[in-house]
Amino acid sequence: MSQTPDSAVRTYIQQHRAAFLDDLTAWLRIPSVSAQPDHAPDVRRSADWLAAKLTETGFTTVEVWPTEGAPAVFAEWPSGDPEAPTVLVYGHHDVQPAAREDGWNSEPFEPVVRGNRLYARGAADDKGQVFFHTLGVRAHLAATGRTAPAVNLKLLIEGEEESGSPHFRALVQERTEHLAADAVIVSDTGMWAEDTPTVCTGMRGLAECEIRLHGPDQDIHSGSFGGAVPNPATAVARLVAALHDERGHVAVPGFYDGVVELTDRERELFAELPFDEERWLRTAKSRATHGEAGHTTLERIWARPTAEVNGIGGGYQGPGSKTIIPSSAVVKLSFRLVAGQDPDHVEKAVRAWAAEQVPAGIRCEIDFGSATRPCLTPLDHPALQSVARAMGRAFEGPVRFTREGGSGPAADLQEVLGAPVLFLGISVPSDGWHAPDEKVELDLLLKGVETSAYLWADLAANWRPMP
Repeated sequence: MSQTPDSAVRTYIQQHRAAFLDDLTAWLRIPSVSAQPDHAPDVRRSADWLAAKLTETGFTTVEVWPTEGAPAVFAEWPSGDPEAPTVLVYGHHDVQPAAREDGWNSEPFEPVVRGNRLYARGAADDKGQVFFHTLGVRAHLAATGRTAPAVNLKLLIEGEEESGSPHFRALVQERTEHLAADAVIVSDTGMWAEDTPTVCTGMRGLAECEIRLHGPDQDIHSGSFGGAVPNPATAVARLVAALHDERGHVAVPGFYDGVVELTDRERELFAELPFDEERWLRTAKSRATHGEAGHTTLERIWARPTAEVNGIGGGYQGPGSKTIIPSSAVVKLSFRLVAGQDPDHVEKAVRAWAAEQVPAGIRCEIDFGSATRPCLTPLDHPALQSVARAMGRAFEGPVRFTREGGSGPAADLQEVLGAPVLFLGISVPSDGWHAPDEKVELDLLLKGVETSAYLWADLAANWRPMP
């Protein structure tokens, strides 16, 4: 009896499951911690290991690209079809620091399977989710009888994501010709739950700043001078108090300029998710929700811009009292941005707002770090629908849509390459990214393989980007 395409894919995956996991385990043993200089040789070793494995998989071009920091890996496998779309898969091969004494039940770089879970640093974030594409493309070829993928397939696997991607945008700009694509697939995200497969449609951007207020040239006596000169600690408190209005809106004039509002359909889809707010609060170690009026908790963390105080200080902090007017005070702010917001515009708006809040006699200094732009793919985009269909085939059920509240380098790819960004991830919240005992659910990992195997033919059949 002949097999259906889906059963052929599943058969191939099961036949190669053991070898796939052996290879992944070998990669996970490499402690590619980009944040620790002592591990720089390991990050390079990780890149070389992956490059060799991608060559073995069948990619016709495989290169290790140096940066001023850690190396990235590029691979390409042309389709041979002149009308095939070009798809770039993004992920990263560096990992967070980890040590047994952090609370791990096993050595973080000695992978171990307990039950149906693989425990190791990088198992979910992000080596496992990168590596499932290697078996996925081979299953795609086996099931379709092709000798090359149905799309022009490219991979860019970064080596510095866990260190903030300091050289990533420059790398993408330098290598734009190599990276040109019609769509980008980011496999560095997760889904709602094991029994609720989801596709992420966007991530928020990020802008950060430190505001320093300077008053007297030194700390001065509050009895001799208090009430007669401006106090920078009071000024910074008033600045923070003015950041939001009574409805939780960010009160910086111009902050919401350009914001792409949620559609009614998106709000309906968010509401369909089995969200337990009490459980979420327990995870947040908090006792009440709070935020912009008129929006649900999921809408606030996924689709609304925010302003948060990350740190505040000034004056005497020791035991007892010290009756002074401090010479300076500081506050650190971060702004999560949504589609339509421009980080440069937000920076200008914050600078103008802060200048209005600071009283005469207080000098204000503001430093902004490098910003991350938001990215969003419309629900009706044909490439997004291909991702949802492929995942639906793998999980044999409906697929819902989410967004991510955090920020990442995906927006750089969208902006520099001018291509829509799509997200394909199978990790679940219990996988413990950045935490002790990080793991990946093996059944879900193989569902990622299966989704990847279906995706390339679906994109080729249902999407022909405009020239």
